[in-house]
Amino acid sequence: MSKILEIVKKELLSWPYVTAEPHRFGGLEFRLNKREIGHIHGDRVADLPFPMDIRNKLVNSGRVSAHHFLPQSGWVSYWIKGEQDIPNVIELFKMRYDSLKPNTRLVTKTT
Repeated sequence: MSKILEIVKKELLSWPYVTAEPHRFGGLEFRLNKREIGHIHGDRVADLPFPMDIRNKLVNSGRVSAHHFLPQSGWVSYWIKGEQDIPNVIELFKMRYDSLKPNTRLVTKTT
């Protein structure tokens, strides 16, 4: 496994309830419970799904590209140039992870 993928994998698997498994089109897929957070194809590209409004903001900002196979979908692609991109990849996965986490606000019981 590549160094970039190893570092990203170690970080993501440290988050509660995240698992990793081979992705059906190659690479490694990360899931929160049964929902895909995104996947990475080696040291080349990370693909993540977002709601269209967030996807459009990310693409329009230049942070990511429209997905390389599904450009009209909510999926985005982040092209990894080197180890300097690891924080950006992790930040995108964190955005997706946070959007999938159940509401964890403390509910207080009133009597």
